[in-house]
Amino acid sequence: MHSVIVVPAAGAGPDAQFRLAPGERLRFGRCPETNRMTLAHEGVSRAAGEITAQGAFWVLSNLSARQTYVVENPEGAGEHVKVAPGRLDAPVPFEFSRVVLPAAGDLIDFQVWAPRHDYLAGPAADRGEPTAPAFGLDPTKRYFSVLAALCEARLRGAPHAPPPTVEQLVERLRPVWPAANRAAVQWNIDYLAVKLRLKPAPETAARGPRLHGKKDSLVSLALRFDLVREDDLRVLGPARPLP
Repeated sequence: MHSVIVVPAAGAGPDAQFRLAPGERLRFGRCPETNRMTLAHEGVSRAAGEITAQGAFWVLSNLSARQTYVVENPEGAGEHVKVAPGRLDAPVPFEFSRVVLPAAGDLIDFQVWAPRHDYLAGPAADRGEPTAPAFGLDPTKRYFSVLAALCEARLRGAPHAPPPTVEQLVERLRPVWPAANRAAVQWNIDYLAVKLRLKPAPETAARGPRLHGKKDSLVSLALRFDLVREDDLRVLGPARPLP
């Protein structure tokens, strides 16, 4: 059974795709005589790289002597992996990936899909006390809507967007929270910083350092651990155009 699908160009049909079973390799580069996938650009190395399927993930070898390759996660709000020249078997953790090669002033890219998911055959042993959740977030609460609004721009395809201002958050939340105002939204931001353990709780003796960039920290933590996903943006109501 194949575990990796390589799509050489946007819109390429099934006949143009390469399907790799675990352990199979796909060499790519400019020279059609020595590569299964040809990237016909004078700025691409004759032997540019190699993809190896490894069960539920894949590894990338950069055979170029000078160029760094970038593997982007199109769904990951800016997540990417850099593969240095000469690096062999760099693991790629993304289910959907875009491999970008710099080529004489152009950027050449292709996609790699890793649709295979392996899970435990059954539930883990249930003896003893249950494990406490790492982050106990309730999607029905106001604070979750605030967190979703903070993350919305990056989840909708603007990975480097700065967090919205409090005023922008109030405006965005009004359709689902008519009574939203600056003080209430700011209170929820402060509450999230405590709930996600970016700051100690106010009743504790340890006051901790002043937290600068609180909204940036919340967005970074939420996206890193998938506390808010694109599907969760439904708590904000209909989508609005990005600024």
